[in-house]
This record gives sequence, structure tokens and C-alpha cells, in this order.
Amino acid sequence: MEVSLDGDCSRFIVKRQPAANDLRLILAITKTVTDLERIGDEAQKIARMAKSIHERGADGRGPRAVEVRHAAEVALSMLRRALDAFARLDVSAATDVIRDDAAIDSEFRSMLRQLITYMMEDPRTISTALEIVWVAKAIERIGDHAKNMASR
Repeated sequence: MEVSLDGDCSRFIVKRQPAANDLRLILAITKTVTDLERIGDEAQKIARMAKSIHERGADGRGPRAVEVRHAAEVALSMLRRALDAFARLDVSAATDVIRDDAAIDSEFRSMLRQLITYMMEDPRTISTALEIVWVAKAIERIGDHAKNMASR
């Protein structure tokens, strides 16, 4: 879909030769499409790690107790609000999304510290903890892509 949309935007530029504002909008669309494709890649990574963690099983203590749900909800909210702000060309809403990126970055650092503690206390948790780190990083990257879309 990314390639198709990028081709559509390129054809529009060639055929219509848009003026400055329209051209900026088209370029923002192509960059947004790229960010959405990368978000899809991150979501696929999260699903793969979640499946691996589930298959390995655990007793609910240790690294599995690290709560990534809140960070995921924040990232998803940022994504929805960024797309809404883009669709409505709402600069104020986009600014709010950009501001929220600091919160998700802080939450990622907190989860990382907690997971490192689990790994130091019980080396048997290292595999699961590392997969949770990758999930948390993917969530943080989704927030970054939402921020990128809002900044256009």
C-alpha cells in the first residue's frame, strides 16, 4: 500500500504540478504513509515477541509483571490524535501529540530500569526480559512515528 500511495502522490505531482501549499501537503502525505508503514512493522514485531513470550510461559512474576500496557495505550492515543490532527489540519492537537512524546520516552526508560533489575536478580528471566525490552522499544518507536506525523 505504501508503494501504491507513493506512486499516486508522484503521479499527482507530475500531472497537476501543485502550487506551494498543495505540494507541501502531498509531501507530508508521503512522509506520513512511510511512518504508517514503519508503525506496521513495529506492530508486527510486538506480535512476534508477544507470541514468543506466551509460548515460553511464565508464572506472572518477574519481567512479565512489567506493565507495557500503559505505554501502548499512550502510543496508540498519540497515533490516533496525530492522524486526526493531520486530517483536520489542527496545529493545536498536533502540538499536544508532540508534547506527549516525552511521557512515552520517560515510561520506556522506567520499564528498561525495571527489566534490568529483574535480569540482575534472576538470570533465568533474561530471555523474557529482553523480549519485553524489544516490545517496549517498539512501542516507544510507534510514539516517535506519531510525533513525526504530528510535526508535519
